[in-house]
Amino acid sequence: MSALDSLYQELILDHSKRPHGRGELESETGHTASHHELNPSCGDEITFDVAYDAQSGTITEVKWRGQGCSISQSSASILTELLEEKPLTIAEAQERIDAFREMLQSRGEGEPNEQLLGDAVAFQGVAKFVMRVKCAMLSWVALEADLRQLEAQLSE
Repeated sequence: MSALDSLYQELILDHSKRPHGRGELESETGHTASHHELNPSCGDEITFDVAYDAQSGTITEVKWRGQGCSISQSSASILTELLEEKPLTIAEAQERIDAFREMLQSRGEGEPNEQLLGDAVAFQGVAKFVMRVKCAMLSWVALEADLRQLEAQLSE
């Protein structure tokens, strides 16, 4: 195992033990969305919540709840951190989801976009294990559904 792989593994385990963003949305204002995802092959589950401010055009708060393996739990934690680094639009959040999905579908080939993904590049090694890709994608898929809910609310 390379030093970089070891560092990534440590990052994933750290987020699994001390998850960031776990809890309930505190925001009562603006638009909110919530989506639950379940991985039936292993039982991992995540509910991802998003608050969005139409005036600023950005995601203002994200929270999640769930249970499962260290990969699914740390992925939700790292995704939450990524979304909280700076206010993102729906399109910018979707761009990150697309980059993460592309990285995981690459089977470990190619270079992920570190500018878009930040610490989420730690999951590049997961791409080599097809059964674990769903675990890593769980919160990202839930967020994607939340974004579609928000877009529907905004178009009403």
